[in-house]
Amino acid sequence: MAENSLFAILLRSRWWISFAICAAVALVSLAVFPKDISPFAALGAFPFFIVGCMAFYRQMRAPSPARLAQIEETLRQQSWSDFCAQLEAAWQAEGYTVQRLDMAGADLLLERNGQALVVSARRWKAASHGVEPLRELAEAARRQQAGASVYVAMQPLGGNAATWAAEHGVMVLDRTALATLIAKPKR
Repeated sequence: MAENSLFAILLRSRWWISFAICAAVALVSLAVFPKDISPFAALGAFPFFIVGCMAFYRQMRAPSPARLAQIEETLRQQSWSDFCAQLEAAWQAEGYTVQRLDMAGADLLLERNGQALVVSARRWKAASHGVEPLRELAEAARRQQAGASVYVAMQPLGGNAATWAAEHGVMVLDRTALATLIAKPKR
């Protein structure tokens, strides 16, 4: 699904917005079309109902802002070995096979369904992030023949680093996404 498509935007919006659009489409269809075809026209609201259900499910399972803040604080206080173990457990719960790497720019190799991701997480607490660690990560991904790379950062990337990451396809796991990953219930 395209990132800026209507349904993608609705999935990121509050769940009730999709249900409101669903109701509006159904009511307009019932009011505008002849009685014999208006029920069929109202079925055009069904995709909005499905998207509303999906958004509701995701948002009810998401951790609260207070829980995310608590997790972020815990992550800031952890040692590298504890943090790495927590990342490994979270990604394993997502179905990845996790392997620790001992190479410049890469800390973990994630594999699932034949796809490989290289993760750089050692600088998760750094106050600023430049382009150089991202270049090292991209080089490590190339050496590991990984399809993608992930950079973990609690603080936002600087302007040049963010631009470089976007241009080179490096996914950035920010503090909210990281806390959400850690907060997910383990299977």
